[in-house]
Amino acid sequence: MGYLFPQIKTGGLVVWTKGDIHFVYRGSNYQQNTNHSHYFVSDAQNMKHNVPTTQLEYGNEGEMLTNANSKADDAFQEKYQSICGQNDEEPVKGTLYEREVNRLLDSLGPRFVDWWWNTPLPVDADLLPEFVPGFKTPFRQCPPGVRPTLADEELTYLRKLAQPLPTHFALGRNTRLQGLAAAILKLWEKSLIAKIAVKVGIQNTNNEQMAWNLKHLTGGTVILRNKDFIILYRGKDFLPGGVAQTVIQREAQVHDEQVKEEEARLKAVDSLQMVGGLSSEESSVGTFREYQNFQADHVHGNTENSNTIIELEAEKHRLEKELKDQEWKLSILNKKIERSNQALAKLHNSWSPLEESADKELLTEEEKAMFRMIGRKMDGLVLLGRRGIFDGVIEEIHQHWKHKEVVKVITKQNQARQIMYTANLLEVETGGILIAVEKLPTSHSIILYRGKNYHRPEKSSSSNLLTKREALRRSIEVQRRGSMKYFARERQKSILELKRRLRYVARQIKYRTPRS
Repeated sequence: MGYLFPQIKTGGLVVWTKGDIHFVYRGSNYQQNTNHSHYFVSDAQNMKHNVPTTQLEYGNEGEMLTNANSKADDAFQEKYQSICGQNDEEPVKGTLYEREVNRLLDSLGPRFVDWWWNTPLPVDADLLPEFVPGFKTPFRQCPPGVRPTLADEELTYLRKLAQPLPTHFALGRNTRLQGLAAAILKLWEKSLIAKIAVKVGIQNTNNEQMAWNLKHLTGGTVILRNKDFIILYRGKDFLPGGVAQTVIQREAQVHDEQVKEEEARLKAVDSLQMVGGLSSEESSVGTFREYQNFQADHVHGNTENSNTIIELEAEKHRLEKELKDQEWKLSILNKKIERSNQALAKLHNSWSPLEESADKELLTEEEKAMFRMIGRKMDGLVLLGRRGIFDGVIEEIHQHWKHKEVVKVITKQNQARQIMYTANLLEVETGGILIAVEKLPTSHSIILYRGKNYHRPEKSSSSNLLTKREALRRSIEVQRRGSMKYFARERQKSILELKRRLRYVARQIKYRTPRS
């Protein structure tokens, strides 16, 4: 009989069924309705099929197909009239879905006639009773192993499901909502969602208060609230009225049976003590009191702490995953630092700085002050860039000494240790005399004197120093290694912090988990 529902709902004829899929033929007398509503007429004269003129071109085959379809539609109309029991001549307007919705809304209360959107008309919540005698929040019980809360995917699905549904209620300024809550509970027995429209002119603050009151009265979940609608989901723990009463009665029966068993056990124990002279010390093993204590200590305690323990377990899992990722990234950084050290060591092997000469020319303080004054006033200078000291710098210094006795070298280094190392290295590599290191606004100047016995070297470039290209590679590698060391230190700090938080979460879980 599963094929009758699509036939009744659409007015067509099911020509083939495969599993849950039905193929419905619309019929030769199908007329498209602009209002998208179908009318079922029980009059036998209106069910005669008008064969289109285009079918006459197909000859006898078209006539046979038309006659077969007409006979099938007539048989369907007779079966439909026998099922529905509608033998009158009045047509039934509206689809089965619209008629069921109207029948359901009529059972909930009076309709809101000033509705400004499409039919069906919602129930006017302002005309429902303000107080319902004996009303109370319904009994709820979630199935075993099911979380009462909604996940993000479930919330999105319910919102999409509520969008095409008709509006069930229209609510105005009514603040006493027991009648509306009772109607929503009745609606929830047939629908998962209650869709409430807010009448025009209601403020947003009242809208929020009404949503909170309805949630408190019904125990449902607000899945959407805006200036136009309040949508309530009945919840996973919702039980229809009959089912809730059955569950409550069954629990009461189980409790009564347990009480009777406890009374019988106590009588048996008393009789055994009187006959056998056993000890009168009471033991709770296997008693109803032990069961109640277990429920109080474990079941209810676990119910209260279950959400907290779940959150702590999730936090522990997240921290473990993040700690593993941080340790993996730190190992990669350490490998990169090791490769960078190897590359720098290879470059340093190709550089052999000269040793400081023991026979060093001496200058008086007056001569040093004079050369310092000359170096300060000099316009020509040698600028040290990011490459540092290489063979080209030494060659340029000798070019300056070809015409002048003093040269001024500008360096952008900031640390005093690096500046003095650079000055001493220039003094050794050039064979000159270091006069002074002067502080400038944004840099430092190193003043070198060529000496009284200066002789220009035969080779313009030093073979023991790095070339310009090698010096650039060294500078880039030093900067890269410094950055990697910095990030490695920061990542090590993050790992220590994650380990500390992980130990704290583990202690919290151990403290909150009940002991067996």
